[in-house]
Amino acid sequence: MKTKSVLELSDVKAIAAAAEAEALKNNWAVTIAIVDDGGHLLWLQRLDGAAAISSHIAPAKAHTAALGRRETKVYEDIVNGGRYSFLSVPEIKGLLEGGVAIIKDGQCIGAVGVSGVKSSEDAQIAKAGIAAIGL
Repeated sequence: MKTKSVLELSDVKAIAAAAEAEALKNNWAVTIAIVDDGGHLLWLQRLDGAAAISSHIAPAKAHTAALGRRETKVYEDIVNGGRYSFLSVPEIKGLLEGGVAIIKDGQCIGAVGVSGVKSSEDAQIAKAGIAAIGL
């Protein structure tokens, strides 16, 4: 049997605060979602001015990153590369860059999804959040 790390509330709060700080530093109105390794929502924060739809897109990106154990940009690139049949994969909705898996000791322990600005900027915010816990 293996021992596995899990996100604690203090980790989630640290990720959220760092992601929010990155967004505010750049004047980006976004929604930030944090999920556990099963894609279950632990945190949802919609900053002032963020589009309503971003509150649906950010959790979808986080969910997809957690279940796939990788950045959602990988899936966006697959679809943009012409493999449109990938759109039929079950339970995968956030196929846009901006979802980043949280990896510790080679295991996915959760993910951060951000929506509201350019996809690369969404990913930048997510990575800034994850960096706050040293990963």
